[in-house]
Amino acid sequence: MPEGPELHLASHFVNEACGGLVFGGCVEKSPVSRNPEVPFESSAYRISASARGKELRLTLSPLPGARPPREPLALVFRFGMSGSFQLAPSDALPPHAHLRFYTAPPGPRLALCFVDIRRFGHWDLGGEWQPGRGPCVLLEYEQFRENVLRNLANKAFDRPICEALLDQRFFNGIGNYLRAEILYRLRIPPFEKARTVLEALQQCRPGDPGPLAPKGGKSRKKKSKGAQQGPEDRTADPPPPSKAPSRTRRARRGLPEQSKAQQPKETSLQQDPEAPPVSEKGKRKGRPATSGRRRRQKTKADTPSLEPERTSAS
Repeated sequence: MPEGPELHLASHFVNEACGGLVFGGCVEKSPVSRNPEVPFESSAYRISASARGKELRLTLSPLPGARPPREPLALVFRFGMSGSFQLAPSDALPPHAHLRFYTAPPGPRLALCFVDIRRFGHWDLGGEWQPGRGPCVLLEYEQFRENVLRNLANKAFDRPICEALLDQRFFNGIGNYLRAEILYRLRIPPFEKARTVLEALQQCRPGDPGPLAPKGGKSRKKKSKGAQQGPEDRTADPPPPSKAPSRTRRARRGLPEQSKAQQPKETSLQQDPEAPPVSEKGKRKGRPATSGRRRRQKTKADTPSLEPERTSAS
């Protein structure tokens, strides 16, 4: 459905496409359209457009010396659900072209057409903006903002914000898809009371991001440790303590290397009632936990004697 941005794009299209064209003759209306006839005829005139909210004004301006002499005529269009403007050859008009403005000779004859498939669009003679509509969100932002904040006591703001955004007295140009985009991007619950959402803007100056501005993506929220600390504050993290003795320790102690298959599974100290308890000091030094085997204790018999063997005198 065309909303404020689409009507502004349509006005730009009309000004660019028709800027160098001269139109002439009568304005034709489709017989199936229920909109009013356009009583305008001139031998040479130009077409210009401007938009405000959900309305577009088309101005037909006769050139000097055009016949019959007459004043400019303005039409105000509302696009409904499917309205648009197209420029096409006069012998290949698009379907549903309900209002047509033809170019004057010489040159190939073209037609600026108001196309409306569903026929919900409407035009009015006179060129006056529809009364009751608020300032344009795009072109009259300061007046739009002031109009909203000045009328926060209005009953319209007792409704949920998703409903209040469709009120053209305050949000001229905003429709269904725009309100959904606005609430999603600002992360506002759609059924929050409109006044509750908008009251915070009274404390912000125009141009400030305000409390409704998005807070940024995850990449901004999560910062690395290096970004949070200065280079002088960062220290190298110590390596985690080893739970099992290294190969160097095993070699120093004379213990045989064990493969993963041979290594005993971790068990509690109560597995072997005869095993001696392991002291806390031993754990800190990285000594292996008791695995059910009793380490062989050295005795005097196992220690070789360095003294010469004495024999009794015979």
